[in-house]
Amino acid sequence: MPAFLHFTTALLILVPYIATAPAASACTGTISSLDDVSAAVKCTTVNINAFTVPAGKTFNLDLLDGTTVNLQGDVKFAVENWAGPLFQVSGKSITFNGNGHTFDGNGASYWDGKGGNGGVQKPAPMMKIKISGTYSNVKVLNSPARVYSVSNPAKLTMSKLTIDNSAGDKPNSQSDGKAAGHNTDGFDCSTKDLTIENSTIHNQDDCLAINKGSNIVFQGNTCIGGHGISIGSIDSDVTVSGIQIKNNVIQDNDNGLRIKTKKSASGSTVSDITFSGNTATGIRKYGVIIDQSYPSTLGTPGTGVKLSGVNFVGSTNSISVASGAKRVEVNCGSGACTGTWDWSALKVSGGSAGDIKGFSGIKGFSL
Repeated sequence: MPAFLHFTTALLILVPYIATAPAASACTGTISSLDDVSAAVKCTTVNINAFTVPAGKTFNLDLLDGTTVNLQGDVKFAVENWAGPLFQVSGKSITFNGNGHTFDGNGASYWDGKGGNGGVQKPAPMMKIKISGTYSNVKVLNSPARVYSVSNPAKLTMSKLTIDNSAGDKPNSQSDGKAAGHNTDGFDCSTKDLTIENSTIHNQDDCLAINKGSNIVFQGNTCIGGHGISIGSIDSDVTVSGIQIKNNVIQDNDNGLRIKTKKSASGSTVSDITFSGNTATGIRKYGVIIDQSYPSTLGTPGTGVKLSGVNFVGSTNSISVASGAKRVEVNCGSGACTGTWDWSALKVSGGSAGDIKGFSGIKGFSL
């Protein structure tokens, strides 16, 4: 047989094996220390075992598209006063399974009652989420300050999460009699196409803070001990639209449901905001507050953020405030709140009435 026929025959025999050979990424990477990360993220399955991240280091996962991550043990972060973040994950179409395991931020080693406003430097945010896909069943324990910063590149659902900063409710030797935990926001969101659901947040600041973005759903969550569910604070040149706050439970927070815009802000719009089926109890300051004077509270409002379509509709929003609290406060700048707002599904009890200033377009509700 001629030599070229031998070569052709051999090549044909090899072709099926070449065609079906697994891609290099179709492997499983295991992380038991930061030294393992660079190799593990070359695989589309990544398993994370229990380990401690060294002080001053970010546990950073830059994942291949379509990767599945399985947290198989608790991850702790050693203590250092630095900017952070402690953990960051990025990638598209990611499935992140926490399996009930914990990221432990060692917050008590940082807490001084000042959060990001002074005292020792605290890594913040603790967790930076930059993925699309799903992120579920993860616990965060004792964040030094802010917990999650979310900036997903495409649709993301975060579900069955736990944020437990309950230990920060108590004073310590550095906090001058105040809660030691401070500025421990649960979720800071400047994004779009995000759903956060069926999660429990116990902290000392906003449960949710939406700073800009669209098509954001926050539903079926429980917020304990903090400052409530917030849109804002809204700064200049920001658009917020298509926000749904639904079927959440808010317990023992300063505020129930809040929109806050900076007095100095300009060129921004907040529109199409829906509150439905939320229940709040033990609210210490304001059941519902819409305030355009931030950082003051109920000061002289600004006019540079236009608010429209803020509605309480569908299932009843039932809010109960403490004896010294206000049920509703609306503080709109001249001409800044526009249109007709349907508040027919809002029921507020307890405390004193509060006031509605600068806007006459609320229908279906009266103090």
